[in-house]
Amino acid sequence: MENIEQKIEDVALLSLFLSGWEEDSRKNPGEKIFRSWKGYKFEALNKLEQENCIVQYGAAKSVTLTPTGRERAEKIATKLFPKKK
Repeated sequence: MENIEQKIEDVALLSLFLSGWEEDSRKNPGEKIFRSWKGYKFEALNKLEQENCIVQYGAAKSVTLTPTGRERAEKIATKLFPKKK
């Protein structure tokens, strides 16, 4: 059975993959690499705020999930990681 830490790691990796892009390597010309920002895209955060899922606070490095955001996140978690019978 997977523990919660493994699920968090899996979702973090999935988020990096889904928000990433392929580009030419600066170190090895001609080689393609797949990059991703270490943080979340501002556009995604701004959209989540517009949808009342999070509240952002200026230069703070954290956000607050609203009740709407928590409910939506829980539904996503259930869909991605259904409980086994």
